[in-house]
Amino acid sequence: MFDTMTLTKATAGVCGSFLVLLLGQWAADVLYSSDAHGEQSYVIEVASAEAATETEEVSFDELMASADVGKGAKVFKKCAACHKIEDGVNATGPSLYGVVDRQIAAADGFGYSGALTALDGTWSAEELDAFLTKPSAYAKGTSMSFSGLRKQNDRVNLIAYLDSLDG
Repeated sequence: MFDTMTLTKATAGVCGSFLVLLLGQWAADVLYSSDAHGEQSYVIEVASAEAATETEEVSFDELMASADVGKGAKVFKKCAACHKIEDGVNATGPSLYGVVDRQIAAADGFGYSGALTALDGTWSAEELDAFLTKPSAYAKGTSMSFSGLRKQNDRVNLIAYLDSLDG
């Protein structure tokens, strides 16, 4: 037969396990709740299931004229893991200070991949837009693993931000 002490121990074990489960769930809600951390640093874009709608074509110059430097600073957060915006400070990637209208693969002290050193010209706003769309397609064999920025407004805002840094 069961005595009351054994029944009390079994009940306490079940109640204790339930308490641990509830406390763990509460802690997970506090740590991983999207409301607790405020605004997102950046959003990872995924392919949309909706069909693309036809829109009126806007020229690149018009987009650049209406670019938002503040939004470009937010888009730069995607780049900040590998690039610095201080003059002459390289990281995993070259410094992006003064990159607009700079010669391609010309940041002092940075060892570029052969894919970029083989390119001629300057990083004009149009060239940066093409590169940022999908770096691996622009410069086949580049060591830059970033997949690119799909939204042209993000690219234009980022280019405007980078252009505002050196002047």
